[in-house]
Amino acid sequence: MAIRQYKPTTPGRRQGSVSDFADITDRKKKPEKSLLRPKPKKGGRNNQGVITTRFRGGGHKQRYRLIDFKRKKDGVWATVVGIEYDPNRSARIALLQYEDGEKAYILAPDGLKANDRIMSGEEGVEPRVGNCMPLRKIPLGMTIHNLEMQPGHGGQVCRSAGTSATLTAREGRWAQITMPSGEVRRLSSECRATIGMVGNAEHMNVSLGKAGRKRWMGRKPHNRGTSMNPVSHPMGGGEGRTAGGRHPCSPTGVLAKGGKTRNKRKPSNSAIIRRRRPGSHYAGS
Repeated sequence: MAIRQYKPTTPGRRQGSVSDFADITDRKKKPEKSLLRPKPKKGGRNNQGVITTRFRGGGHKQRYRLIDFKRKKDGVWATVVGIEYDPNRSARIALLQYEDGEKAYILAPDGLKANDRIMSGEEGVEPRVGNCMPLRKIPLGMTIHNLEMQPGHGGQVCRSAGTSATLTAREGRWAQITMPSGEVRRLSSECRATIGMVGNAEHMNVSLGKAGRKRWMGRKPHNRGTSMNPVSHPMGGGEGRTAGGRHPCSPTGVLAKGGKTRNKRKPSNSAIIRRRRPGSHYAGS
């Protein structure tokens, strides 16, 4: 996969770029109808109509693709029909056809191609790209994605484009995982994970080029707190432009830069062996 630069025919096109979609098998093929569901717009509002996520609304109409994050169909070979685009996520998805005729979508790992055969389960499953197996069966040092936090809950970690974790150690019924942030966490060896790294790693290098492309995604303009009135934001008010008068925070006063937000009494705190390093400058372990 590569990034294709637009010709500078307009100011918005000048800075814009787009994926070349070379990893998609057939761009004219429609998604599997049995795995599509309606996706109504929420506009960032909850069931009471209150805005709980700001700056959401509009955007292009989408249909949700049902993704098999649990991979519980053990011991049955599946053939990759093709790699498809999914408007709901940064990663690509792969359409699987099992030997018994069932079809399913999974996250497409890097290197998986059409006509490849993959399997999930414990016995007789090789640690190859696309195969899903428990952590106790995966060799140490392997790159994994779509990782469960609790056995049977389905993959919750490393699901976006280009992400992966590393299985670094195993002791008893616990496995030690190095997360993409650098955090080292202990998980049950019964948790499942898929071998390989999520594909479409170049997604992070795509430049939107203009504000309108963000609106197509359902993202509205994000106003600064200092430009609001005091009734709307803790940093609002003042004569003319101000620096806010306090450390940057959210409308409810939660610190935005360096403030601790994790619950100190959270039970899973004991599972964190090494915290991630603070700051956006740090990546990797």
